[in-house]
Amino acid sequence: MLGMLGMSFYILADTFFISKAVGADGITALNLVLPLYNLIFAIGAMIGVGSAIRYVVDRGRNEKAAGGYFFHAIAWALIISSVFVLAGAFIPDKIIALLGGDETIVNTGKNYTRIFMMFAPFFMCNYICNAFVRNDGNPSIAMAATLFSSLFNVVFDYVLMFPLGLSMSGAALATALSPIIGVLICCIHFKSEKCSISFKPVGLSIKKLIYSCQVGVSAFVGEISSGVITVAFNMIILGLAGNIGVAAYGVVANISLVAVALFNGIAQGSQPLVSECYGKGRMKDVRYVVGLAFKTALVLAVLIIAAIYIWSDPIASIFNSEKNPELAAYAREGIRLYFIGFLFAGINIVGTSALSAVEAVRWAFTASIMRGFVAILIFAFALSAVFGMTGVWLAFPAAELVTMLLSLTGISKSIWAKCR
Repeated sequence: MLGMLGMSFYILADTFFISKAVGADGITALNLVLPLYNLIFAIGAMIGVGSAIRYVVDRGRNEKAAGGYFFHAIAWALIISSVFVLAGAFIPDKIIALLGGDETIVNTGKNYTRIFMMFAPFFMCNYICNAFVRNDGNPSIAMAATLFSSLFNVVFDYVLMFPLGLSMSGAALATALSPIIGVLICCIHFKSEKCSISFKPVGLSIKKLIYSCQVGVSAFVGEISSGVITVAFNMIILGLAGNIGVAAYGVVANISLVAVALFNGIAQGSQPLVSECYGKGRMKDVRYVVGLAFKTALVLAVLIIAAIYIWSDPIASIFNSEKNPELAAYAREGIRLYFIGFLFAGINIVGTSALSAVEAVRWAFTASIMRGFVAILIFAFALSAVFGMTGVWLAFPAAELVTMLLSLTGISKSIWAKCR
């Protein structure tokens, strides 16, 4: 959990430092390109988490195929990430414009986008290394990798943006270099005697990639859903409130990443235990771990919502260096309404992770698609048409509530029913 929290703080650090150095235009540019981050992370998550789960389950069953998953995942990540490298190198301005940026925003965010997209291979490989280290029984190293790479990002955000005066480019460079730190720390486990991961080269297989990604799809949707939500909300808000509205949504969305990181921490912390118990046929232990994760998520959600209601104004003001009253008003309402959704989102994040861990692929996929695409898009467009900006903020809680009903049905049939 601490590792995931650290990762969310470096995104908040980007938002904070950019708000100080560039202002609302910088936050708008950052929020428009965040879906690209989500897409890169999502692909790395699907390959990494999916391959790591297959590795743990096959190892528990003493299958020889378990040895080739790590090399296979890294190789495919390098191939797929080359698309992002080329796009970042040659068309970053066109990408920002496609995501809704006007000429001012394109000029503000062009170099930022170019830099971080060209480092896509490191982001994906870092995610894969972290997933394998965590599933190979060394969560402390995985957590340290995330924490120290995040700390590096925050420190060098400041150094590159202010003393060296690199502005948005400095923020991008600090973020782009941070996954290299994560990979280097993961190498501590790879070189240790505890490591059981095989690094032997194996032939690349699309069939094996799909087989791995099947159980990694909930991780993919968990990451990409933020990007889909951001794109949809940006387009809606540009029509309702312009660039200031998008900047306000950027503040709300980036603060919410802290909460998402906490719930992802619970999900990723429990997932290796669930996978191991499932692989050994200990379904009562699976039920116990999942139940404990649900209780933890619910208590955490109540604490987060209470904190947001008490400190919404001072939290929003941190990212409003220009003291814009319109930005402050939008952000205050947005934070309070949007965060209600975490009462249900925590259950969904933990639930889809557990469903993937027990190879309930259909349930995990359906719940993930509902949460990340179908429900949120329907509610975003429907509620915003009726209630304007208030409807935008309420779309997230409504979508998470509907998805929770589906997630709990899947858990009941795939886990609870097998423990009777």
